[in-house]
Amino acid sequence: MKIFLLVFFIVSFCNVNAQTEEKDKKDILAVLKDQRIAWSKDDMEGYMEGFWKNDSLKFYGPNGITRGWDNLFEKYRRNYPDKDHTGILSYKINDISKISDDNYYVLGEYHIKRTAGNIDGFFMLLFRKIENDWKIVVDTSN
Repeated sequence: MKIFLLVFFIVSFCNVNAQTEEKDKKDILAVLKDQRIAWSKDDMEGYMEGFWKNDSLKFYGPNGITRGWDNLFEKYRRNYPDKDHTGILSYKINDISKISDDNYYVLGEYHIKRTAGNIDGFFMLLFRKIENDWKIVVDTSN
């Protein structure tokens, strides 16, 4: 009977853990969807909602590291000043992997169709659950 109870608890724990991980992934995909929609509407403030609003936010791209939410927001506004530059964003998510209970990384590709010339690239995002919301804390894009 003790072995049965032990097996039951192990199976139950694994099932709950798998359900939690699936919900986390679904919630992270919802953040990315909201960002995609905001970007495609030329709503840079809405797009930035997916990022951790903190000076410790990091973005790493071809021009080096940008630190802090305000600096990243300013960089996006400067590089994508209007609808001709933001265009229509789409993603291809290649992997979402759990690092720890409150941290996941996301690997993917982005495609921006725009009047100013299309852009394609790849990214790796580090998502962290902060105050019950999933936020990007590190973005490496090229």
